[in-house]
Amino acid sequence: MNLPAFPDDSATLSLPGPAGALEVAVDYPEAPARPAIAIVCHPLSTDGGSMHNKVVTMTARALRESGITTVRFNFRGVGASEGSFDEGEGESEDLRAVAAWVRAQRPDAALWLAGFSFGAYVTIRNAALLQPAMLISIAPPAAGRKWDFSTISLPDCPWLVVQGEADEIVEPQAVYDWVEKVAQQREAPELVRMPDTSHFFHRRLIDLRGAVRNGIKPYLPPESMPA
Repeated sequence: MNLPAFPDDSATLSLPGPAGALEVAVDYPEAPARPAIAIVCHPLSTDGGSMHNKVVTMTARALRESGITTVRFNFRGVGASEGSFDEGEGESEDLRAVAAWVRAQRPDAALWLAGFSFGAYVTIRNAALLQPAMLISIAPPAAGRKWDFSTISLPDCPWLVVQGEADEIVEPQAVYDWVEKVAQQREAPELVRMPDTSHFFHRRLIDLRGAVRNGIKPYLPPESMPA
């Protein structure tokens, strides 16, 4: 299987995936580049989630402003990505395929993972396997029976969790309780609670941008030296 090269400039490309082609967008940082690449995963496909979701694009923007190259992609069945929704199982395969491509093409760059809502679930459930250098979880759907967080193996990397206190889809207290349980098994994730903030961060996207930038600051690798 011939895999595309990692682009030298921002570009959208097609990557062979487990269920067919995956639509992938690579964007380079506005700030001086750092040797890290963050994969940012989108919310639930069946509810209209895609890599163009505003929370996803704002998170990616905050990362690029901090010097991190970002990779967004559409899960199977979304946009130009082939296949159909697979309840998180196939989407996990998609993430692992994209991560393998990033690591093969840019072996000297640290891999970061970020996800919003369903995308947070997918990144969390694969983080122990993929061993990212940083994990960012925005409004992770830790409540209810739909997505089972109880059996997920936890990573040991630095971890930022951002949760809106007025989230109408993900129960905020369930997220706080889950973070407390995580803290009993590993170093506690940094939890940022955003007051008066809905699930999709309406009118609070700029605040989300600041929360991500501030939260990752202690973990940023040094800027790359110019060639």
